[in-house]
Parts: sequence; structure tokens; C-alpha cells
Amino acid sequence: MSRVTVWHDGNCPLCRREIAIMRRLDRRGRIDFIDATGVESCPIDRADLLARFHAMEDGRLLSGAAAFAAMWRAIPVLRPFGLLARHKPVLGLMERAYLGFLKVRPRLQRWAGKQEVRP
Repeated sequence: MSRVTVWHDGNCPLCRREIAIMRRLDRRGRIDFIDATGVESCPIDRADLLARFHAMEDGRLLSGAAAFAAMWRAIPVLRPFGLLARHKPVLGLMERAYLGFLKVRPRLQRWAGKQEVRP
């Protein structure tokens, strides 16, 4: 398994929850998680980086469902799903589901923000 770099929106409560789960699952430390809101240098325009999920695997920048699949391939328990996504029809279905998710993401972000415990 190769190393994967994942960029995430550290200002998004939904993203923070998901990344926290992925960090716990990444017991072998194969993923570099980067908060795209706090880095000086981004591989692409920051707004584009924050609009969709991005990951780099084997020197290739991936976005959307392909980026999730790359992250999953680095986590042993999720690896079978990531390998399955290497099949174009499966990845196509996943990308359509991801595009649907992006439509409801703002509402889910608001909900997740309300659920966070405030100090």
C-alpha cells in the first residue's frame, strides 16, 4: 500500500468528524491529512480544493469518489471498497453518489455544526 495525502476542510464540522474517523482507522499511518484551510501551498486553487474532496496517490491528484477510494485503499479495513472502486462502472456509480452528496453537503455541515460540543 502506498502513502496517500488527503486535503480536507478543517473549518467544516462534517469534514472534521469524517477525518477523525479516518485518522483512527489509519492505524498504520499511511495517510497524511492536511487541513487545506491552514496550509500555505495547495496543489490546486484553494477554493477548488475545498469544493471537492482531494487526495494524492502515487503522484496523481484525485478528486471526488476517486479520492475517497484512494484513502480507503490505504486503510486495511476499507481497502476492499477502495479496490472495488478501481472498476470504472463502480467508480462511476460512486461519483454520481458523491455529486448527490455535494448537493446536500451545506445542510449536513450546518447540522454537524449544531451537534458539536462547544466549550
